[in-house]
Amino acid sequence: MKVTVFGATGGIGNQVVRQALDRGLTVTAVVRDPVRLDVRHPALEVTTVATLDDADALGPVVRGSDAVLSGVGPRGRRDGPVASTATRAILRAMHTEGVHRLVTVSAAPVGPTPDGDSFLNRRIVLPVISALLRDLYADLRAMEHAMADSSAQWTVVRPPKLVNKTMTGRYRTAIDGNVARGYTISRADVAHAMLAAAGDPATIRRAIGIAY
Repeated sequence: MKVTVFGATGGIGNQVVRQALDRGLTVTAVVRDPVRLDVRHPALEVTTVATLDDADALGPVVRGSDAVLSGVGPRGRRDGPVASTATRAILRAMHTEGVHRLVTVSAAPVGPTPDGDSFLNRRIVLPVISALLRDLYADLRAMEHAMADSSAQWTVVRPPKLVNKTMTGRYRTAIDGNVARGYTISRADVAHAMLAAAGDPATIRRAIGIAY
């Protein structure tokens, strides 16, 4: 299986690259600064692109892939609509090249509040976070809408607060919803879930909430 990974120098994307290689996959890692990718492997090809909003430039890097996985997102609140802009270009490139499978990362506040969630989460934590990061979540909603409007076989993974811990492979998921009382998830386990979804037809055109 061959996969193309966007956002390969980010916390989740880097984990996707490493875990995909550990699974024996062939990986094309798409980066803007190759110095920031500290992974070397015979099955890894690193491709540098100047921008992620040019579908014509992205066509060659998705060509021949069985799946595209994207961890693209803003590094800060001032980065603008990074996820939606890049994903629209990725979708156009995939359509041109006849590549169908796409798995991306969104965020739990973009999804619905689950039944059984805590009062703290429903009334304080989520409203405050949603207000503070309004622009970021608007970008992610636009990304999800672009995917839903496309012909791609997409899956979106919605994690809560991300932490830097080792992969466990043990976490809760909720299809088309969020995990009740789910507060954190490691970037490594988000990558694990993304790779699992890429090979699972049951997750096509679905959103997956994930948390411990």
